[in-house]
Amino acid sequence: MNGIVRGLLAGSTIVIATTVSLAAQVTESDYARAEGFLSWNLQELVRGTVEAPAWVDSDRLLYRTRTDRGVEFALVEAATGARQTAFDAERLAAAIGAVADTVYDPYALPLSQIEFTDDGELGFVIGRARWTCDLDVYECVPPVAVPTSERNGIASPDGRKVAFIRDHNLWVLDRETGDERALTTDGRERFGYASDSQGWRRTERPILLWSPDSRSIATYRLDERAVGEMHLLRTAEPRPELLSWPYALPGDTIVPMHERVVIHLDGPEVVRLRTPPDHQRTSSCCGLARGDAWADVEWSPDGSRLAFVSTSRDYTTVTLRLADPRTGEVRTVLSESDEPFFESTAGGRGIPNWRVLHDRGEVLWYSWRDGWGHLYRYDLETGRPLGALTRGSWNVLDLLRVDEEEGEVFFTALGREEGRDPYFRHLYRMGLDGRGLTLLTPEDADHEVELAPDGIHFVNSYSRRNAAPVSVLRQSDGSVVTTLEETDISELEATGWPAPEPFTALARDGETEIHGLMFRPSNFDPSRRYPIINSNYPGPQAGSIGGRGFTVSPRGQAQALAELGFIVVQIDALGTPGRSRDFHTAYWGDLADNGLPDQIAAMRQLAERHDWIDLERVGIFGHSGGGFATAAAMLRHPDFFHVGVASAGNLDNRGYTYYWGEKWHGPLVEHEVGDSYSNQALHEMAENLEGRLLISYGTMDGNVHPNMTLLLVDALIEHNKDFDLLVFPNRGHGYSNEAYNLRRTWDYFVTHLLGQDPPQEYRIER
Repeated sequence: MNGIVRGLLAGSTIVIATTVSLAAQVTESDYARAEGFLSWNLQELVRGTVEAPAWVDSDRLLYRTRTDRGVEFALVEAATGARQTAFDAERLAAAIGAVADTVYDPYALPLSQIEFTDDGELGFVIGRARWTCDLDVYECVPPVAVPTSERNGIASPDGRKVAFIRDHNLWVLDRETGDERALTTDGRERFGYASDSQGWRRTERPILLWSPDSRSIATYRLDERAVGEMHLLRTAEPRPELLSWPYALPGDTIVPMHERVVIHLDGPEVVRLRTPPDHQRTSSCCGLARGDAWADVEWSPDGSRLAFVSTSRDYTTVTLRLADPRTGEVRTVLSESDEPFFESTAGGRGIPNWRVLHDRGEVLWYSWRDGWGHLYRYDLETGRPLGALTRGSWNVLDLLRVDEEEGEVFFTALGREEGRDPYFRHLYRMGLDGRGLTLLTPEDADHEVELAPDGIHFVNSYSRRNAAPVSVLRQSDGSVVTTLEETDISELEATGWPAPEPFTALARDGETEIHGLMFRPSNFDPSRRYPIINSNYPGPQAGSIGGRGFTVSPRGQAQALAELGFIVVQIDALGTPGRSRDFHTAYWGDLADNGLPDQIAAMRQLAERHDWIDLERVGIFGHSGGGFATAAAMLRHPDFFHVGVASAGNLDNRGYTYYWGEKWHGPLVEHEVGDSYSNQALHEMAENLEGRLLISYGTMDGNVHPNMTLLLVDALIEHNKDFDLLVFPNRGHGYSNEAYNLRRTWDYFVTHLLGQDPPQEYRIER
């Protein structure tokens, strides 16, 4: 029997990988078939999707779609649903090419930041240049280079100005005149304005929020002067290059703090808000920005008041405050504490779900207090609770729009519709008085929505992992104006592509239902016995599956791996978001749990249902948090998992960014022996390794630092364990889809789960 045999010889534990296999020899043609199922090879086989929908204004919708000819742009009149091509692609390509002296494919135009003017002009950006073309005659003027200040800046609501960072100060560019001026002058290194320096993420873009009238900017001055440094060595000739930057760790006594300011462009005048410096976090965890906007900050419509939320370092207490942006006076509106942490969204790292309703004198507030994520009302002046707006064993996901004049709120939610996948997103409308809750997207599917600025219409694309998208334009009552696209996957299906199979199982407690996907090879033979591989991302801010909508890009390129003769599964275990409070916090304080007991329970249940699953040959792989879970599986559950591929894992969160670990594991507390993080430090479990483990890291990974991997490597050597190591010089965190990494992952499972020699040095093209 193929599998892993364990025995004792002369008092020592030995591990022998047998080489007898019921599978046919894996050949180069099998690798070629697997390569054909990689996402970048399948994407072009899907026709009629609605991509990057954007409202030109409340009356017109622009989107991209893939057709037999390539990518085209469509423009839709919201009131009537009338659809037309946004422009003549062939004439526009010729016009651009005439100016640039370059041939452009009309159905692969690399346009971004598209704008329409009332006088028939089209504006867009290609590369680092802004173009303007007259659509009446299809003539373009020579493009204007987009200055660095604008490329790295944040545009004002009126589009006339761009705020950017220079020499640690905040500046503003006037787009009409080209003039640049400094708004602050006292910023300096590691004590600068609007700095996007957050340990795992560092960019040149500022973090700020423009006032609605484009006259003021809410931002901060970030103090990281005494924060401990992280170091990386870039491989170079003749000497490596040192990169160092501030990176706070759990338990550090000195961490980055931001001092809130409002900058008024008239003057300019810098007003420092009279509130203590805040910790560098939002109420929904990691990172201060969501898109281009500073999260947990909100201007009143007239710009006279600024609301913001402060989050305690341990994430247990959040406080809503209201500031006068001219005087700097600040008052507390309300505060809430929760254990083990407060949560402001069911999505893990979404936009915090609170809104200040200035005209009504109320606050909409999100809380887990009844075990589910719901909206509550408060009095803005007194902070007095006014009751729950939503109730039930389901979660509000994203608060999308509040119409104070009409007294309505629009939000997406999870798990409200009985008998459906609890992760399917649906859009709802209800009154601010708690009445009239209405489902606006009735189809039994996962729904993506994009509301028009006035809220009268919205784009809705609905699908399942095993059902292609249908995209419609709806009115705010849910009625369909028109069908925009019905996605055609016939060419995809002609390749033999099998849709992933949803399944449910019971978690470790034998009671809680968990959900997963199973990927079988396109040439599946039920008379064979297949090894099973767990494609894992544990959470806590996400899960293994990701979205529930249709995609040909499953995490870990799961279908491609299955093609080599495996059953691949993805399971959202306990500890992942989207379900109840107890579900999400299941392994708080023990990050190395990673939901693995639930993964094991579900895989055992699958094997009981399907005799073609071989639990004597079990693999697991993952990247980042999935790398952490993979290594934990091999060290905590060596009796179940036989082969693992762990890449870029945060293998000891004492060495990972403080605002991630301190939310999901808790504050670092010193004990007489060790500390509160010892139970998740995988290098302290190295002696448990029994199976085959391939570890990899990128030497310039500024997110998950290589030091954590090297601690495990050193401990494995100390315990005389056999393992394999793959190092990617000068790679950052995102190498998981690099062709070489994919091929080596395939090779490892073919060798150690199938017991076969893979094709030597097969080259995956991209």
